[in-house]
Parts: sequence; C-alpha cells; structure tokens
Amino acid sequence: VVDMAAEGGSREDRWTLAGATALVTGGSKGIGYAIVEELAGFGARVHACSRNAAELEQCRRRWEEKGLHVTVSACDVSVRADREGLMSTVRQTFNGKLDILVNNAGQLLVKPTVECTADEYSKVMATNLESSFHLCQLARPLLVHAGGGSIINMSSIGGSIGFVGSAIYAITKGAMNQLTRSLAAEWAPNKIRVNGVAPGFITTDMIKDVRI
Repeated sequence: VVDMAAEGGSREDRWTLAGATALVTGGSKGIGYAIVEELAGFGARVHACSRNAAELEQCRRRWEEKGLHVTVSACDVSVRADREGLMSTVRQTFNGKLDILVNNAGQLLVKPTVECTADEYSKVMATNLESSFHLCQLARPLLVHAGGGSIINMSSIGGSIGFVGSAIYAITKGAMNQLTRSLAAEWAPNKIRVNGVAPGFITTDMIKDVRI
C-alpha cells in the first residue's frame, strides 16, 4: 500500500480530469452510477444517460448537491434514433469535443437458451452490442476533434467463460471484447485508446435477484 501523503499529496492532488468531457451510458444505477461519480469527482464534465428520465433527474440532483458537474438526458441505447439524438446532445453540450466514452449500458437475460425468443435476442443484442458499436462510430469525430481520447467498453467475465442460462448475454460480451481489440488497433493512429473492463459478479440492481 502506498502512503499518498508520504509520496507528496492526496490522490486528487496527483491526478485530475479537470477540463475533460465524458459520456457514460447507463449512468443512473450500479457500475454506471459509480463511474459518473468517479469521473466527475476527478473534475471531468460528465453527461450521463439512461432510459428512465425521472430516475436520471433524481441522480442529477444528488450529483449537483455534491458539487459534481453532470448533465443528463434520457436515452434508450437499443434504439438507433435515440443514440443519434444522444450524441447530438453531447456534441452541443461539449462544443463538438469528447474525451471519454464509457459504453456501460447493458441488459442481462438469464433464461434457458431453448426458451429465448427472437425478440429477446434482438433486444439484448441491440442494447449491449449494437449500441456500443454505433456509439463508437458516432463518438469518433468528437474524439478526433478533441485530439484523441479514450473509449471504455464494459464487458463481463461472461464474455470469456460459460455460465448456464446466459448464452445471449455472453455472446454480446464476447463480441464486445473483439470490438474493443479491433478498434484499439484501427483507431490508435488517431490517438484514441479503446479498452475493455470485464467485471465478475457485482451486486447491482441488474443481478441482485439472479440465481445462476
């Protein structure tokens, strides 16, 4: 353990995101909520989205009370038009520049594979994978305009190992891992870093009632 005081100051003194701009999808709950607070706590201006406008506004008020610079807008990332509207809002909010994109929004489906419907397959694919791919496309001009930036794709250990009853979810996360690798190689010349984070089980609203 490093004693930060002994090393010359607190973590905040040694690291700052002041002046940076960030978009976090699925920012009203769980991991996304924590990411918003962490980025804003280090000085970044953050825009957060989720499907539930009322819930998102409650979050915004809590962040405002903490002195965090966070703007919000409702968006269902599974809908292409919503994603385009979200990026238009971000473009206007941050004057055409974006430093950080966090593709965090996701949907978990735990169900025997033979019982999964075509609609469920399409919905999970659109929410978890298609949205990340499209938002990366939409964000790229803003990241380039900022002189480069960072994309963080929230994957899962489910993208690398098998769990009973989560085939569709696992497919999306495995594909997200490959999307991350591909874009990291392709966009490196534009100074855009692309990384994936693959958590294990974390007790958030999304999985608190799941039994695997």
